[in-house]
Order: sequence, then structure tokens, then C-alpha cells
Amino acid sequence: MRKLLAVLFVALLVCCSDTHSPPVYHSDQPPTNLSDWNLFNTKSGRLILSEGVVPYDLNSPLFSDYALKLRTIWVPEDSRGQFSQQNGLSFPTGTVISKTFYYRMGQLEGTVLKEEESLGRLNPILQRLNEVLLIETRLLVLRKDGWEAISYVWDENQRDAKITKIGDIKSLTLVDEFSDKQNFAYLVPDINQCAGCHAMNNSTKVIEPIGVRPRHFDKNFAREEQLYNQVDHLEVLGYLKTAELTESVIPAVDWTDTDYSIDERARAYLDINCSHCHNPVGTADTSGLDLTISADKPIEIGICKLPIAAGSGTGGRLFSIVPGQPAASILVHRLETIDPGAMMPELGRSVVHQEGLALIRDWIKEMDGEC
Repeated sequence: MRKLLAVLFVALLVCCSDTHSPPVYHSDQPPTNLSDWNLFNTKSGRLILSEGVVPYDLNSPLFSDYALKLRTIWVPEDSRGQFSQQNGLSFPTGTVISKTFYYRMGQLEGTVLKEEESLGRLNPILQRLNEVLLIETRLLVLRKDGWEAISYVWDENQRDAKITKIGDIKSLTLVDEFSDKQNFAYLVPDINQCAGCHAMNNSTKVIEPIGVRPRHFDKNFAREEQLYNQVDHLEVLGYLKTAELTESVIPAVDWTDTDYSIDERARAYLDINCSHCHNPVGTADTSGLDLTISADKPIEIGICKLPIAAGSGTGGRLFSIVPGQPAASILVHRLETIDPGAMMPELGRSVVHQEGLALIRDWIKEMDGEC
């Protein structure tokens, strides 16, 4: 059934692609303009994907100051990646993974809407470009010697984006459903900050994609009222082989889906938002905190765990997680503060993720035991 759904989606992909204009892989220096990659272009008020550019989604969304995202993968012609249970998804040289950050515009001039990412639906950026504000597009490009992170900032007319190595800051105003406003500074990361998240092994410092890890990527996706499995679809397109092994992968749950237990949702939230640093070999390995979905010891995920390298980030609290007491837990303090010296994650947010914070509070509140 999964293979059938993947085949059905091929026709749908063509509908939102410019089939006469494939992307261009730049093997040396990245070009100044995003358009030179030809991953997509703006035509008739829409963002049109080029031939072979495949949109994808995650099982559980990553928070980035309430920004929405369009994620794509492109693999050079006649090239194939592989899937294995041990190493996950691997792609050939020339592969380009993109993530475009944007907001839907509010009714009041100069405002953008505060909303959660809606997964598994046709991305509105492909339909009504005049209703959204494009902020940035980040690329991960696979060179012969590894992945390179490249950032582009969209211009005001939303026709193209320019490369940046030093990042950028955008002053924005969020508006929620009650018309409450919140001013904040959206940070476009510089080259070092990109590596701060994507170099998930503190020893090797090798940049790796995060979203295409099997537990995040192996999922069914709905478009035009049809379903397809993302990994199987890449195999149908010729981008991957050995995709049948994905049957044994346990996908992460969608942390926003209340059909799952609060423990499953909270662990999925911490995994996608925190585990690229908080893992046994990550940049936060000195903290002793492991927030990967596979961590199975209470102290690994912070229950009654004393801080090791938190400094003033503890907010005067004694343990990472105190069962039944979210207000006494360092983890909650770091999610609810916007103090640069204490907040977590350190990168990728300037505002508090109220919905994620509420989830973690409720999760801790339901824990039994004491420290």
C-alpha cells in the first residue's frame, strides 16, 4: 500500500513543478542569488518547484519563532542515495536540501500571524505568495567532502534571495487569534550558528541534516487528499534504494497530536527541538542530559538530575526535572525565559513557545516520585 501511495503522488508532484527547468548544482562557490540554484521560482504569484524538487515534511515540527517552513530535497539526475537501519538516509554528492522560513501576513500592516506549523497539508507558500512574508531559505548542499550550510535572505519584493554569511535580523510583530501583538527580532543564523545545530557530534564537528533522520522523515504525507510515504516516494523517483527497510523504523509522533500519550508527545518535542545538542556526543554532552527519543534512563532525560554545566541558567533551581513540580524544574525555566544566558534552545528562537512550554509543564506535572 505504501508503494502504491507513493506512485499516486508522482502525478501530483508534477502539478506544482516547472518540469522544463531542473535545478543547477554549483560544485564550487555558492552563487550570490538563490535563484541561481533554480530550486524554485516565483511565477503567477506562487512559488513553483523546479523539476525533481521534492517537498517533504517531518513527523513532529521544530519550533522557530512560529515560522512556517517549506522543506525540499533535490538529488542530481541518475544519482541514488541509500537507506539503512544503522545509518539512516544518505544521499549522493550534489544533493540539495532546502528549508524556506516564512509567515502568513496579518490583517494589520507590518504584522505576521502567530500559528503552529500545519504538517501533512499542501503548503500555502505554493499557492498564494502574496499572502505570506518570505524570510530566509537555508540550504544544505552535499559536497564531495561533506555537507555545506548556506543561508539566503529574501528581498522585499519576494522575487529572489541573497546569500549571507553573517546572518541577519528581521524586526517582526506577531499577532495571535486574539489580536494581541508581540514585537520580536527574528534571527537569520550566520555560518557558525548553522554548524552549532547541524554539527551533532562534538568530536567530529561534521555537519549533518537533522530533518531527514528516519524517525522524523519516515511518514505518510497528505497532498490533494492523497497520501504517500515519503521514503517510499523517494525510492519511486529513483532517489533512494533499499527503502523497504523502513518498515522497522519507529517514527516519532507528532507532538501536537493529542491522540498520543503526553509522554510520547513530550519526548518527541524534546527530541526534535533539543537532541541535536543534547545527545551523548553532541555539543551539550558536558551537561549529561540526553534528550534523544532513545534515552531510557530517568536521569538521562533530567529527572532528579543535578546540573553540571548550567551556571546561572538554573534560575536557582536544583534539578533538571522535579516530578510533579514544573515550576521547580530547570528544564521549564530554560524554555520559559528569553534571557540569552539561560534560554534553551540557545539558537532558533527569540520568543517563548507557549504551546510547547505548556506541554512540558503538563508532562512534568503528571510525573510521580520526588527528588
